[in-house]
Amino acid sequence: MRVLPWFLIVALVAGEPASLFAADHFGQVTFNGLPVPGASVTATQSDRAVVATTNEDGIYHFAGLADGAWNLKIEMPGFVTVTRHIDVPKDQESPADALTTRTLDELTRSGPVPANAGSFPRAALRPIGSQVAEGTAAIGRGQPLVDVATLLGPAGMGAADGMLINGSLNNGASTPFALPRGIGNNRPRPPSIRTYALGLQLGNSAWDAGPFSLSGARAVKPSYTDTQVTGIFESQLRLPSLRNPLTLTVSYQGSSATTANMQFARVPTDRERAGDFSQTLDAAGQAAAIVDPFTGQPFARSVIPAERITAQAASLLAYYPRADAASSGQFNYQAPLVTGTRQHGIRSRGVYRFNPQHQISGGGFFQRVDADTTSLFRFQDTRQVSTVDAQANWTWNHTRSTTITFRYGYTRTAIDVEPFFSNRINASALAGISGNDQDPRNWGPPTLTFGSDLAGLSDGIYASNGEQLHTIAGDLTRTRGTHTVSLGGEFRLRRNDVFGQENPRGRFGFTGAATGLDFADFLLGLPHTSAIGYGNPDKHFRGGAAAAYLMDDWRLRPELTLTYGLRWEYESPVTEAQGRLVNLDVAPGFTAVTQVRPGEQGALSGRSYGDALVQPDGRGIEPRIAVAWRPAFGSSLVVRAGYGLYRSTNVYQPIASLLAVQPPLATTFDIASSPSHLLTLADGFTPAAGALLTTFAVDPDFRVASAHTWDASVQRDFPSALTLLASYQGTKGTHLMQMFLPNTFPPGAENPCASCPAGFRYLTSDGRSLRHAASIQVRRRLSGGFTSTVQYTLAKSMDNAAAFGGATLEGSALMQNWLDPEAEYARSTFDQRHLVTASVEYTTGVGVNGGTLVDGWKGRLIKDWTFTATISAGSGLPLTPVYFAPVGGTGIVGSLRADATGVPNHPAPGAYANAAAFAAPASGQWGSASRNSITGPSTFLLNAGVTRTFRVNSRLNLDWRLDATNILNRVTYANVNTLVTSPQFGLPNRANDMRKVRAAIRVRF
Repeated sequence: MRVLPWFLIVALVAGEPASLFAADHFGQVTFNGLPVPGASVTATQSDRAVVATTNEDGIYHFAGLADGAWNLKIEMPGFVTVTRHIDVPKDQESPADALTTRTLDELTRSGPVPANAGSFPRAALRPIGSQVAEGTAAIGRGQPLVDVATLLGPAGMGAADGMLINGSLNNGASTPFALPRGIGNNRPRPPSIRTYALGLQLGNSAWDAGPFSLSGARAVKPSYTDTQVTGIFESQLRLPSLRNPLTLTVSYQGSSATTANMQFARVPTDRERAGDFSQTLDAAGQAAAIVDPFTGQPFARSVIPAERITAQAASLLAYYPRADAASSGQFNYQAPLVTGTRQHGIRSRGVYRFNPQHQISGGGFFQRVDADTTSLFRFQDTRQVSTVDAQANWTWNHTRSTTITFRYGYTRTAIDVEPFFSNRINASALAGISGNDQDPRNWGPPTLTFGSDLAGLSDGIYASNGEQLHTIAGDLTRTRGTHTVSLGGEFRLRRNDVFGQENPRGRFGFTGAATGLDFADFLLGLPHTSAIGYGNPDKHFRGGAAAAYLMDDWRLRPELTLTYGLRWEYESPVTEAQGRLVNLDVAPGFTAVTQVRPGEQGALSGRSYGDALVQPDGRGIEPRIAVAWRPAFGSSLVVRAGYGLYRSTNVYQPIASLLAVQPPLATTFDIASSPSHLLTLADGFTPAAGALLTTFAVDPDFRVASAHTWDASVQRDFPSALTLLASYQGTKGTHLMQMFLPNTFPPGAENPCASCPAGFRYLTSDGRSLRHAASIQVRRRLSGGFTSTVQYTLAKSMDNAAAFGGATLEGSALMQNWLDPEAEYARSTFDQRHLVTASVEYTTGVGVNGGTLVDGWKGRLIKDWTFTATISAGSGLPLTPVYFAPVGGTGIVGSLRADATGVPNHPAPGAYANAAAFAAPASGQWGSASRNSITGPSTFLLNAGVTRTFRVNSRLNLDWRLDATNILNRVTYANVNTLVTSPQFGLPNRANDMRKVRAAIRVRF
């Protein structure tokens, strides 16, 4: 029978819940069993630190903590500082940390007193003796324990019955104004060692506002119901063969949720579907004139004869919905993009402490998410994600000043995506289109893109991926005198098995190059560009990473703290288990290229290539330093400054994914139609003989990006519980990713090097960025149940790295002119110049003025209500005016910019760009408009919520909550048409969600 408890411990230690559930940590700070509001709680892990403040219940909350060991430091003027060690996810029940008061002499010697200390009389202090709150001795062992002999406030009340802090008075449970039972010295029975919580959240589309219509027709609100169920059980188990109790936590979360975003588009009208363009307007708003590409003569009455419409176009056109005749706006079709998500997640967590020196903890987590997504064309794709996560920790408190932690983690994620057509309809074959992948898993129509405002045809891509991650790490923290030194290291091993294709069904682009109108080109079956990528579907990627750090938190003086350290990070380039990667060996000036495989020597450069085809970058040394200084004793003024170097991570996987789908391993290319090789819908996936088919290559000396960050702030408290914080942060990015198209030229220009290779993207790390941000924050500290924060940020960010987000085949990530990278230096895509955020929270029944002394039915009515509101308003993000045409020498679309005409870009009401300020570039010239030269829609969001806590008895509480997003039902836009070849250029084409309301109930017992 003694085997069972140990088996239970091993089973619990076998894993750790994933960060999805382990991101939050809660705790409570008490004094003599009473909650202490306003205490400062600092959590540190290696070189990271976050700060929280306890609320009126003494509760503190950290959101987004990374898994692993953290050190907590709890500080409060007039109290002894408490330190403790925690593991995230939490290693036991929410801790209740006890504070002890400090003597007047200690206060004088160690640091400033609170700014409001002068408003209360000083109290005489005496030792507690044996009257120590339970748990205090273990936390503050060796500290001089004292208590308040005379309460700060009305005379005649003993310190054991209450204390005054932050202006809130606890009269003790023995007075007529007692706090609720279970607090103070009027506790009817000890608390249960078991904790239960059940939660239910409901939402229904009937409570939501209807979607905003951009088409002029009434937008139909989708019907759905959302449900979320949560349950938590936590207990201390005493097993016969174990000396100490085992803390066990089990939780479950299940949900069924639906999101429905209304999408607006323009689809071909019935006339256009039949080839009649007599009522169609071009990008300039003029009547469209279409030309027969084989005769050079206009079609009579702008009508394509029915017999000229190809069978391939007619077959694909059947997937387009009919235009809405009732539409009167810029769009003639609308449909909700509905995503239904079902989620189940369960986790377990166990903590066992052998003795004060040794503790083990661990847990397991499983989550499964199933999602069904409906597209604009009513194609429904399914996606399934399963995650298993486990972690084990061992904490060794070697001495009072030395803590050692070891941890192991394992995570496995499986992702399966099945598009609508997969294994169902071979749409390409039925349409008579050849050359794309005929694997049943990749059945479906090719992607269609248009240079005007017509909706493009597309569907998802089949994929079945599995990723495993092993993590081994250790940390040591030692405090000696005024120094707290931390050091540690981590090693990660990643295995990623992928089954999927890059672009198996192919993509056709229509620009109007043949007839003058893109949809007319489609009906005639004459695409301007084609692209495809399939082959080598099963790939087995391998990679690893390592990190080490050393940090010292040095308290030079009570008013001056210096934190400095060094971190080293290394991520190995990703390899493929069977060596199935292909790069290009490049001659100087890109005059020639040859394919190269792992372990080979470049025929042009003579260099040797490793297994990843990219050289490792081990220069990940990152110094960090920060200082905090209080200039005047007794003042609330605090000055902080710091500098750090940070390195980008997870950059190699996208690179390896693209290198694994290059010829000869796969069929992949981006080509444009030409008189010598005319592309058609029937055989547009057949390249010309001798064409270079590679689509991607990377500089073998590629370096990982890093960011130099420096910051400074000034903080000071003011009367009325106000705190002012002014801060500045600067960031300089180096070795950012840039991607260009070698040997390309503007459309209409002569090819300057017809014999030079072209048509492939080349990734380098020569980009740079610079960002400055200044902010000012005013916070009203929690007082009388009310707290609020207002912050304004002014920022500016510039870069020349369009591929900032990583390696991709998207045209928007490319330079326009490969010979002029500095022309790309412009506003960053995330450059939001102005941002105002504010939050307000008020809880009734807190403080004398808030009704804490009200008793009876009035007290039960007005107490325990919490009202919250958050608001965010900011300027728009930048957008780039795009000229939809292939770059000269390639079939790649999306990197060309429009010409700036010189007309001021003052948009008309309801628009975000002036069509007269931009135009198609002249033949043979690059577009002169800057990248990100348009400012998109401004942002605004006001959310509000109300919570009511019903205290049934000392052990049973019920929380009811109502939340509303976009409570004002204000219309804001999520996207803008940026194609200068479209009649809708500069106009919004998608609105954000309108008001949504959700209700939740939670039972705690």
